[in-house]
Amino acid sequence: MLFDFENLPWDKRYKLMTATVTPRPIAWVTTCSAKGEINAAPYSFFNVMGHTPPTVALGLLPSASGEFKDTAANILATGEFVINLVSEEMAEAMNQTCVAAPHGVDELKLAGLAGIASDAVRPPRIAGAPVAMECRVLSSMVTGPAQTIVIGTVVRMHIVDRFVMDADRCHVDTPALNLIGRMHGAGWYTRSQDMFQLDRPEYQAK
Repeated sequence: MLFDFENLPWDKRYKLMTATVTPRPIAWVTTCSAKGEINAAPYSFFNVMGHTPPTVALGLLPSASGEFKDTAANILATGEFVINLVSEEMAEAMNQTCVAAPHGVDELKLAGLAGIASDAVRPPRIAGAPVAMECRVLSSMVTGPAQTIVIGTVVRMHIVDRFVMDADRCHVDTPALNLIGRMHGAGWYTRSQDMFQLDRPEYQAK
């Protein structure tokens, strides 16, 4: 079945993309407005894009009213954000921060969460998140009406101590992080525990 994205309505393009590009890691993003108002919201159009410099990318869609969401507006105004990763234990709290709250409302407080001061950027980390990445904007691009791609450089990474197996060798107990990802359809998530391993082959000239 061929789908012509150049002539398909936006809602159907969205359905097809989110139904097929799965699982998607979740960036639970904390930002501050220029006035210092804290915002938290999860985004699954997210991934790492490189390591020199350490690079992440966020796809930030418009609000229901067609405006920049607070996350996008804050990042574009201040150039800073924190990506917190989501464990299954924090899924309900993360979901609470999805609420379409008015401008200036602190979603962390709504979800009963606490912020922790970051080391190098103004937005806080989320207490209880197994991993947090402090980021500064490297580049951004408005790709559609209030739709934005933000590329950030990771300047600090925090990992809860019990998940670090060997700090000198940077070995992390990844399965123990118990991270979740986004799947198809409204409200569907996946666990990251069902794994298999394949060894990378070596080229053999014939």
